[in-house]
Amino acid sequence: MIIVMQRDADEEKIQHVIERVEGKGLEAVLLRGEKRNVIAAIGDKREIPTDYWLAIPGVEKTVPILSKYKLASREISPHTTPVRIDGNTVGEKALAIIAGPCTVESMEQTLAAAESVRKSGAVAIRGGAYKPRSSPYSFRGLEKEGLEILAESRRLTGLPVVTEVLCPEDVEMVAQYADVLQVGARNMQNYSLLDELGKYDRPVLIKRGIAATVEELLLAAEYILRSATAEVILCLRGIRTFEEQTRFTLSIGALAHLKQVTHLPVIVDPSHAAGERSLVFPLAKAAIAAGADGLLVEVHPDPENAYVDGAQSLTPEGFDQLMKELRPVARAVGREM
Repeated sequence: MIIVMQRDADEEKIQHVIERVEGKGLEAVLLRGEKRNVIAAIGDKREIPTDYWLAIPGVEKTVPILSKYKLASREISPHTTPVRIDGNTVGEKALAIIAGPCTVESMEQTLAAAESVRKSGAVAIRGGAYKPRSSPYSFRGLEKEGLEILAESRRLTGLPVVTEVLCPEDVEMVAQYADVLQVGARNMQNYSLLDELGKYDRPVLIKRGIAATVEELLLAAEYILRSATAEVILCLRGIRTFEEQTRFTLSIGALAHLKQVTHLPVIVDPSHAAGERSLVFPLAKAAIAAGADGLLVEVHPDPENAYVDGAQSLTPEGFDQLMKELRPVARAVGREM
């Protein structure tokens, strides 16, 4: 259930409602909005009459939340809740394009990628310092050195950093270097990691697991949203199906559904869905046309010699062309770039 506070309810009234919620054995999560604040009362206490909450000073109304994902549901907010990344925003009219190499290989490679995507209009650089790989013998990232390279590229270009964290023990260290903490598809249901991420004042980008349902993705986000300061971005990167002609299957229907049922921003990773760079362009356009709030695109200054995923990585010139071709699509659906 959501308790909607009156516009003029001060902090004392808000804290009083939180105390009453917790006094009834429910978990209280304060969600601060631009126009008014709401309090999510989480737990099964259907025997408490609605009038009980309405009698408390400062309460305007209560709204029952029927979905399993209470805090991610659009029932909380009819509008997308924007997530700010160092001056830029994901979830408003302007599309947020995050781009960079799949993995950090060197300072030269990462800086070249960062400088090129910044010039083309990207709002942040992506890059993996820690890489979960299917084979234990594959390149698994530069780890802390990779984080330091990303931080230096941020200092030199001004682009905030989006990078993946693999386990709860690494969250504190990665948070020292990254502006956005990414949960990869293989870790979407690593609940210990999700719980730990909720403790840090960093936006979290969660990728849908390769065999996860939309509801499971939203419930994964719910783990993080239980923290009052949490900000979450959802990312679709394709799921595993019987199709063999693409690396994964990008569900545009899932994107459209998410935009209806959650207030969280939703972006798309066309690179991982495609598996080859020639498919990135049409998938990226389809995602924007269907309502995505942004993209996560792999860009490498020398894809032929990339350590990881060179076949699906765009060159800097290719990324610049993609940005040009996305602008008319964005305008057609009322978005900006």
